[in-house]
Amino acid sequence: MTAAQTLRVGMVGYAFMGAAHSHAWRTAPRFFDLPLQPELTAVAGRNPEALNGAAAKLGWASTETDWRRLIERDDIDLIDICTPGDTHTEIALAALEAGKHVLCEKPLANSVADAERMTDAAQAAADRGVFSMCGFSYRRTPALALARRFVDEGRLGTLRHVRAQYLQDWLSDENAPMTWRLDKSKSGSGSLGDIGAHSIDAAQWITGQRISGVSALTETFVPERPLAGNLVGLGGHGDAGADTPRGTVTVDDAALFTARFDGGPLGSFEATRYALGRKNAMRLEVNGSRGSLAFDFEEMNVLSYYDATESPDAGFRRIFVTEPEHPYAANWWPTGHGLGYEHGFTHQVVDLVTAIATGRQPEPSFADALQVQQVLAAVEASAADSSRWHNVKN
Repeated sequence: MTAAQTLRVGMVGYAFMGAAHSHAWRTAPRFFDLPLQPELTAVAGRNPEALNGAAAKLGWASTETDWRRLIERDDIDLIDICTPGDTHTEIALAALEAGKHVLCEKPLANSVADAERMTDAAQAAADRGVFSMCGFSYRRTPALALARRFVDEGRLGTLRHVRAQYLQDWLSDENAPMTWRLDKSKSGSGSLGDIGAHSIDAAQWITGQRISGVSALTETFVPERPLAGNLVGLGGHGDAGADTPRGTVTVDDAALFTARFDGGPLGSFEATRYALGRKNAMRLEVNGSRGSLAFDFEEMNVLSYYDATESPDAGFRRIFVTEPEHPYAANWWPTGHGLGYEHGFTHQVVDLVTAIATGRQPEPSFADALQVQQVLAAVEASAADSSRWHNVKN
């Protein structure tokens, strides 16, 4: 057997997403037969000491303190962007122009205009055999991939309702420090873009329909937070005193919106990082004329399915999505041995590498991610339009 050609990867950023992506690049070829062998060639970051430590820990062969050097290197085929949203556009455009494939974390950019520029560049690059993909990793959760299969097979009939929630609680403490995720200039938006974007993409992907209109509310519960550099020695959350310098939160803490899909279903969406007790409750329910599906990532190996053609008192049944015939499951553990958060990123690598090797456009494309960006912009515009709010007359 001829050894697979290598796909030499350069990654920008090495924190939370960088660690998840690094694990995926290392793991994918050990469990899946890939047409290209990923090689962790170089990782880029601004802090040399932290960068060197991350490279050693995560398995990268070399480092660069300027992402531009990654793009200039002849020994790198793909740029993996794991940085805050305000940097995505510049890095992706430069990489595509240099003939490098691109994997970019979500949301694609901080504005529709930047996402449009990236999409145009990606489409031009694809004509030259250079491909790009946006990292909406929840698509690769086996239970959600099975949900998509059920909808495609017509098991739900005519779709009527889509209900999506993404609930976390890591910001509930008002003295938790400022991070880049709370700065609109870096993150683009708050819970809406950070976690709500996942719900939007998953809902549209599973139903095969796009959101055509929204009506929205957003809220910032804690407008100021302690600056992280001023919390040293204070003991962490809850210990910031009145004299501790605080920064202004410029993003939403929670977003709610109703939506209409272009095929007719009504949708309701909620994204918050203030739902105490909910750690990563990415939930989705779809109701149709013949059945329903329900999913909660806090039980990520389970898909709940209701078949209306069966006895009406049967209720939902729980499908433990670990059988060999289920998406991705055959390459992992014996039946009943569940997967975790990190496996979605591994499946993302599998699908991306396979698409590149076969000359196909990976999904979700930058064009798909642009459409999600357009929904995010519509939600923000609706929430800002107070003229659409009707007070209840008592």
